[in-house]
Amino acid sequence: MAPEMAEEFRIEPSGPVRGSGTPPGSKSITNRALVCAALADRESVLTGALRSEDTDVMVDCLRRLGVPIRPGPTENSLSITGCGGRLPPSQTELCVANSGTTSRFLTAIATLGRGVYRLSGSPRMHERPIQDLLDALNQLGADALSERRNGCPPVVVRGRGLRGGQATIAGNVSSQFLSALLMAAPLADAPVELLLEGELVSQPYVEMTLKVMAAFGAVVHRAEATRFVIPAPQSYRASHYAIEPDASAASYFFAAAAITAGQVTVEGLTRKSLQGDIGFCECLRQMGCRVDDAPDRTTVTGAPLRGIDANMADISDTAQTLAVVALFAEGPTTIRGVGHIRHKETDRLHALAVELRRLGADIDERPDGLRITPPRRVRAATVETYNDHRMAMSFALAGLAVPGIKIRDPQCVGKTYPNFFRDLTKLTGQRSLL
Repeated sequence: MAPEMAEEFRIEPSGPVRGSGTPPGSKSITNRALVCAALADRESVLTGALRSEDTDVMVDCLRRLGVPIRPGPTENSLSITGCGGRLPPSQTELCVANSGTTSRFLTAIATLGRGVYRLSGSPRMHERPIQDLLDALNQLGADALSERRNGCPPVVVRGRGLRGGQATIAGNVSSQFLSALLMAAPLADAPVELLLEGELVSQPYVEMTLKVMAAFGAVVHRAEATRFVIPAPQSYRASHYAIEPDASAASYFFAAAAITAGQVTVEGLTRKSLQGDIGFCECLRQMGCRVDDAPDRTTVTGAPLRGIDANMADISDTAQTLAVVALFAEGPTTIRGVGHIRHKETDRLHALAVELRRLGADIDERPDGLRITPPRRVRAATVETYNDHRMAMSFALAGLAVPGIKIRDPQCVGKTYPNFFRDLTKLTGQRSLL
């Protein structure tokens, strides 16, 4: 894990950033693969797995559910002895901290057990909605409720297996609800039909879920855009599974090239990635950057930037990155389709509006996005991060071009990228950023 850092992070302007690197493994893929491996028969090995607060929370909770997980044979690998779809009977407290994937995925998985499971987390987690998932699980025969009857965690699940049948799930709050249902459904007692209601946000994450499930032998039939049919009961199959670099994390490196008119290559990540966030590069291309795709890498070369109108519903984890890039563009940038990120680690749209104004931008905050009019000159400021890792990583990039940028609470990057500042230091060639 990353060493202790000061309460504020300071970065100096770097000039054009030129270099290459590989971000750590994808958090989203790591947590999905952990769940599938935990439900599989025999032992699975995950290579390239991310080590961060979010994945550590998932590992700890799965262990508490009776799934043995230990370091694998190589660096950044994990060995998981699956339970064959049958969680050992228990009465278990699970602390999910502020990990949305852990909260949603394990709420669904706990319904497969035979016991009582209580999932609680950080104060912010207890404000994040989960009722739509609970309603859908209960339609399939589960017994899952919001302990405070407010539609948020803590959640209590009385595990008795899933009966199967048909359930309807809303798609406009979090794609994690649908992903959680999909991963649990193959182990129901009878086939499951999931009907999607409304527009699905972050759709590429559902495609990712389906591909990870398939790698572990689970079958899902997508009958149409809003209907999924899952044969059940079926089994997950143990697998040796390689996890690709995190595309959301890579967005910061690509943005560094855009902001400083530099050139950055990310190894091991291409447009064929399982992760929709590789689509961030297309936003940069529209803003004027050059994007070169190779079979084993992607390179972004900065150029004079122009504002764009971007629907980021499918790549919302990179909305904060694009917002900071927009500070250095000619003309306004509109980010839309991301109203659901108000329910993340913080209300990300409001937090962005406040901090972008602090740097001098004119911001029109809208229900589903922002219109960012850059200032003539971005001004120095100390940026609040709201205990949100993506706020810290995104706004740190502004310091590559503007002196006097400081980031409060840099430790919060540990949620998904503990060594972010170390890697940014290496990429920019600076000796010390603290």
